[in-house]
Amino acid sequence: MAKGIVVYYSRSGNTKEMAEIIAKAMNDAGLKTECKSVEKVKADDLPGYDAIVIGSPTYYGHMAGPIKTLIDDLVNRHGTLNGKIGGAFSSAANIGGGNETTIMGIIEVMLIAGMIVQGDPQGDHYGPVSIGKPDERVRQQCIRRGQRIAELTKKLAN
Repeated sequence: MAKGIVVYYSRSGNTKEMAEIIAKAMNDAGLKTECKSVEKVKADDLPGYDAIVIGSPTYYGHMAGPIKTLIDDLVNRHGTLNGKIGGAFSSAANIGGGNETTIMGIIEVMLIAGMIVQGDPQGDHYGPVSIGKPDERVRQQCIRRGQRIAELTKKLAN
């Protein structure tokens, strides 16, 4: 049976809140999904999942160091994520603070790893973004992203 994971780093709690919403939406859509802080995930764990969603706060327009370290640890496992479903999300302090560049950095890694990343013609096209604490719009985008990732994963896992 297909399963997913949402991995996040969060200092303020904003990215964690987004991660929990996405993971719940994936579970509610029928994809058994775990939600874990990056400190509790090793690169060797990731190939065991069919869907991998990664969230990070935006630091200088990029992903946080602990997320980058997890990604760097995948180098010796190159190819093990080929064909898996991927997704990304981010939080930042300001509008124009680098949310999309953070998400695109995570997505670039996923594409190089051979993962499948689905965009969205509505709302947050690349992945959910939050400015500060997630508001209702952000929560809805997280739910939508979680549902879409779960549906795509279930469709391709069969």
